[in-house]
Amino acid sequence: MASRELNVDLVAADRQIWTGSAVQVIAKTTVGEIGLLSGHEPMLAILVPGQIRIKTGEGSLVTAETTEGGFLSLENDNLTLVVRDASLIS
Repeated sequence: MASRELNVDLVAADRQIWTGSAVQVIAKTTVGEIGLLSGHEPMLAILVPGQIRIKTGEGSLVTAETTEGGFLSLENDNLTLVVRDASLIS
């Protein structure tokens, strides 16, 4: 069985920071870090400052550092992370 992937959009209010497919996304929420995989139940969570780590299907790791919070929304393997600002560090 081929592994499914998440469609990920990491955006700020004024720009798109990263978009693509991922096999795993780890983000820091108000209740701790959460790991998201394809097939995860729909959810909405508040993000806090920290790193967002995105593992792509090719095996590379994309890391973004956020200095302020935001939120994430996941439904039907479509993940949107909205932050005030973030910078890619890898």
